[in-house]
Amino acid sequence: MKSRQRISIAQTQRLQLNLGLTASIRILSSDAEGLTRYLEEQAGENPHIQLERVQSAEWLPRWTSVLPRMAHGDGPPVEAAGAAGPSLMAHVMGQIDRLFPKGPERRIAMLLAEGLEPTGWLGTDPVQVAGQARVAVAEVEAVLARLQRIEPAGLFARNLAECLRLQAVEAGRLDPALATMFDHLDLVAQGAHARLARMCGTDEAAILARLRLIRSFDPKPGAQFDPGAAPVREPDLIATLTDAGWEVALNRSALPSVRIRKPDKRPATAAARAAWTQAQAVGRMIETRNATLLRVAREILARQEAALDEGPAALVPLTMADVAGALEIHESTVSRVVSGTCVDTPRGTWWLRRMFSGRVAEGGASAAAVRAAISELVAQEDAAAPLSDAALAEALAARGMPLARRTVAKYREILNIPPAHRRRRRPVRVA
Repeated sequence: MKSRQRISIAQTQRLQLNLGLTASIRILSSDAEGLTRYLEEQAGENPHIQLERVQSAEWLPRWTSVLPRMAHGDGPPVEAAGAAGPSLMAHVMGQIDRLFPKGPERRIAMLLAEGLEPTGWLGTDPVQVAGQARVAVAEVEAVLARLQRIEPAGLFARNLAECLRLQAVEAGRLDPALATMFDHLDLVAQGAHARLARMCGTDEAAILARLRLIRSFDPKPGAQFDPGAAPVREPDLIATLTDAGWEVALNRSALPSVRIRKPDKRPATAAARAAWTQAQAVGRMIETRNATLLRVAREILARQEAALDEGPAALVPLTMADVAGALEIHESTVSRVVSGTCVDTPRGTWWLRRMFSGRVAEGGASAAAVRAAISELVAQEDAAAPLSDAALAEALAARGMPLARRTVAKYREILNIPPAHRRRRRPVRVA
């Protein structure tokens, strides 16, 4: 039987994103760093788009209180640092086991580790450690130099300048000008770019370039081991406490300002008209993105004010659907805008997505609060008699968080906390 060809007409529907909607979704889901790259590409192709960088140091990563105090000769604000999670100590102890498996150097390393602060800085004097271990200060300095090579760079630094210097050496970027800036962090905090340029024998552009490099370093490398801490980069948002309460603003130094330059006369060609239309569209999309980000962030932080005041342990149950319903927008919009977005707070830099947390049980605490409570309990335990999962469950129940032992074990594993028998450490005895 011979087949015959037929021509038929059928009507179908399908969803297709146009270029404008695709660009809008990309902008909405981009963090400040990714959006900056996109805007630089657009500005390079479109003469109507001009970018303006904020010259002043509006944000220095998690140092807003460190540098002014350093300028007055005070110590680092340890009281403002987030609670130390046990994962930092577990990481350090693992490295000590590798570097100093036995011998007197291991004893010195253990004493130095005991002086480690939540920020990752060394809170004890090597002279004091030498006295405890009854060794020469030079021996302690030699062990400390090896500990300072532990990843991430900056751990075991004795002050902010040394922390930054270690990271610059690790990155292969330490030069005389940068070293001078580290020696005069008070001038960096004051934004005295012209004076620093004269001291370094260079121009202000070179100082600003090195300032951007400094911003990429982590002044508190130990904080990244805390479950709520974000990886180091300039945040998209800044949360500050004022007399009227918590305020959230865009970090203007992280994202260049966009200015749409109007043509002197009506574009004559189709290509020129298209460029002008595209520039206007980019400007509108950036305004929409910033406004949406601020709305979502303010709603989230308004519901999580207790966490801003007290830390991650005070996070309440919150879902994206809750925020979307309050703002009358789609849940996917909330998901896109918080993707990769972080906010700088007095307690460190947090991922905005980490502010969401479901309930462990109906009417119970949030999962994030349980994780933070477990971290706090383990951080405060006796190293010679660490808490078992059953003991942790009892302590959590006393805090109003009743959980089964296996549930506690699950959250402990999520936090990368070893079981009790692996956390047990014998106290260091001084001969």
